Amino acid sequence: MRFDEVLARLEPLPAALPSGPASLMPVLHEPGGSRPVPGLDEPFPDARVAAVLVLLFPDAAGEAHLVVTERTDRGGHHSGEVSFPGGRAEPEDADLEATALREAAEEVGLDPAECGLRLAGRLPTLWIPVSNHAVTPVVAVAERRPAMRPQPSEVAAILDLPVRAILPGAPLVARERTLSDRRLTYDAYPIHDLPGASPGLVIWGMTARVLGGLGAWLGRHDA
Repeated sequence: MRFDEVLARLEPLPAALPSGPASLMPVLHEPGGSRPVPGLDEPFPDARVAAVLVLLFPDAAGEAHLVVTERTDRGGHHSGEVSFPGGRAEPEDADLEATALREAAEEVGLDPAECGLRLAGRLPTLWIPVSNHAVTPVVAVAERRPAMRPQPSEVAAILDLPVRAILPGAPLVARERTLSDRRLTYDAYPIHDLPGASPGLVIWGMTARVLGGLGAWLGRHDA
């Protein structure tokens, strides 16, 4: 998908994205039956506030890409997973946009002025139950690919994700894992063929849900 087309379809950014593929929602299988992972849109009152940067940019040929990272595997809840640059809000952050930009600078060395970055808006906050974070995606666009470098303690690889990989009809793969003796199943975006990605790498969970909704908005037929 061309970057200029993405820009046209992002303006204005909707208050809430349309639903992406329903199969991206993880399903928890328990002795009493199966159910979607609960509460993703209703954070606990004590949830830790966080923001992530959903950054779109053109490659050298004018095709639209997104910045995602493969996290360093440190044994925590989200180690080794794919995410947007971002993290927990700090008292000195003026707002969630400042949080997202600060975290992106820390994790991938993002310099907003260098890449001609401008903010496009926020998406609705999502709750990640396993780590109790209330995460707000902040959408931004850059005039050119940012010059980036991974912070090794947090980021194993910086990946350029083509927007075409999240448009309606893009390939999905079925995955499952065990959490506290309970089976979790979900569909995910396969990205193992991206330069720098680990074998078998997929995007799932909150990051996949945000991408699925963004892809549904950018790929809508009435644009």
